[in-house]
Amino acid sequence: MSSSKTLIKDNKKYLQEISSLTKEHYLKCKLYKKFLDNLNYDKEKEYQLFELPFVPVRIFKNFDLKSVDESSIVKTLISSGTSNKGNSRIFLDKENSSKQIRVLSEIVSSFIGNKRLPMLIFDSESVLKSRKSFSARGAAIMGFSIFGRDITYALNDNNDINFSNIERFLIKHKDETKILFGFTSVIWENFSIIKDLKVKLDFSNSILLHGGGWKKLIEKKVSDEIFREFLKKEFLIKRVINYYGMVEQTGSIFLQCEKCHHFLTTKYSDIFIRDNNFNLVQNGKIGIVQLISSLPSSYPGHNIISEDIGYITAKNNCSCSKYSKRFKIIGRIKDAELRGCSNV
Repeated sequence: MSSSKTLIKDNKKYLQEISSLTKEHYLKCKLYKKFLDNLNYDKEKEYQLFELPFVPVRIFKNFDLKSVDESSIVKTLISSGTSNKGNSRIFLDKENSSKQIRVLSEIVSSFIGNKRLPMLIFDSESVLKSRKSFSARGAAIMGFSIFGRDITYALNDNNDINFSNIERFLIKHKDETKILFGFTSVIWENFSIIKDLKVKLDFSNSILLHGGGWKKLIEKKVSDEIFREFLKKEFLIKRVINYYGMVEQTGSIFLQCEKCHHFLTTKYSDIFIRDNNFNLVQNGKIGIVQLISSLPSSYPGHNIISEDIGYITAKNNCSCSKYSKRFKIIGRIKDAELRGCSNV
């Protein structure tokens, strides 16, 4: 990480931001107000950050939550969940959409710099078919494409590898630093195919950014370390950077430290870990991940309890711990049914 100091959080200011967002959404979103009323939220009370009410991420699968008029919505993001319980729908106005892009740019630039680099996207351009409604994959591609130039897609419309596109891109930018980007499972699947086919492609001067899509790899017993070492050994990709985030808080992502491989909070985000009764647990203890972001202003997604499990690292044995909370994600809660949605 190159300039993490620019992303240090002012805790007092951050508490004010999240408290203000909670009050604003409480006043502007009827469903959110009803939910918080059931949690005995008092908009006049001064809360600590960990005391502010959070909503289960599943609420966005069951209800359309908006804090702005319908006419203000310019973009709808749809989660890529594979369960049969539906997908989240996140509604953005122009201000919220612009904020997401600006913050994403700031966070990623702190790792890879401000220069736009040639970008090879391991996906099909067809995922961007709608400019108003985006899947999580489409939203990620649109967001991360701001770091690229000469953007090239590695897959055709049938999601098969387009070797001619890849070869043309690599030859053209042979002596330049390049960005490779894609969902984790898509990257693994296609680089595995390239290896099995023994196709010789030079990815040595590349930075790989990847995130999401871990469920399939967990089922195949492919860990983050196995994934990273596979790409370094087989394709000589020295910089492999994983990001963690979700469509409910798009833009407010967590990037991995390239030294210790922990995810890091920024001045826009925070994380707490809770037990099954939603009590805070000590650092180092595994529990349910609560995610806080100062970005969501057109919908009440600023403080959510996820369906992921993980832990905040107790040791401060890496330089990144001077600026951030360090944490690991272990996996998903099986058949997660977090209390609270039924109260709405």
